[in-house]
Amino acid sequence: MKHICPPRIAEHIRGKAYTQNTVGKSGSTVLCFDDMVLKFEPVSEESNREHAMLRWLQGRLPVPQILAAETAGGCNYLLMSRLPGEMACAEPLLQNPQSLAALLAEGLRMLWRVDVSACPHSAMLEEKLRLAEARVAAGLCDMEDTEPGTYGAGGFKSPSALLTWLKVNRPEETPVLSHGDFCLPNLFIGNGKITGFIDLGRSGIADAYQDIALCYRSLHHNLNGRYGGKLIPNADAAILFDALGIRPDWEKIRYYILLDELF
Repeated sequence: MKHICPPRIAEHIRGKAYTQNTVGKSGSTVLCFDDMVLKFEPVSEESNREHAMLRWLQGRLPVPQILAAETAGGCNYLLMSRLPGEMACAEPLLQNPQSLAALLAEGLRMLWRVDVSACPHSAMLEEKLRLAEARVAAGLCDMEDTEPGTYGAGGFKSPSALLTWLKVNRPEETPVLSHGDFCLPNLFIGNGKITGFIDLGRSGIADAYQDIALCYRSLHHNLNGRYGGKLIPNADAAILFDALGIRPDWEKIRYYILLDELF
């Protein structure tokens, strides 16, 4: 490995074979060993939050165990146990959308059942919009890899214009535990059960629709082949709402998907 790890982490991984996981868009480097995963990325509020939330979630949800966590050379390093099972975007799971939707719904309920009275981080809109404003000011918001219609004709002129709209149109919030990036690659499934959650840098207290919206978007695009997989014929991501037993609030779904365009 060319990247120089802190000595404590290097002791765990020295001489062990690994593969690099390139699924997802987090911008971090993820190395997968037989029984461990090493994630490292530049120090940021998000990477600091992942370390803190992962510690807090031990015993509350099925999440990786922390084997070592270090900061060195401007990077945060997180060495974790490897979860059993496979990502929810695995093709065999996508081939049975009804079963997958039921598992995704159960994953959401698992989050919402956690008592958030002692949760160390907020991801409510006041906090999210603060972070979004900083990203807009720093020119970090991608205008290319977005949902159709977000920018351009009929959409917003710029991330700054989108941010203004988000501030004016804030919906009411009901606080629950939110994953923050509830996309299919961040949920692991094995033997028909949820085996764990990963990538928790945006987790904290937020409205349930933060996760419902991104889960719906992720399921929709995985079923329609946008991420390079096979198109699943006659599959509609709205089966998620049936699995949750809710009537979707499309205004909130649109709001939280638009908010995620700035992250």
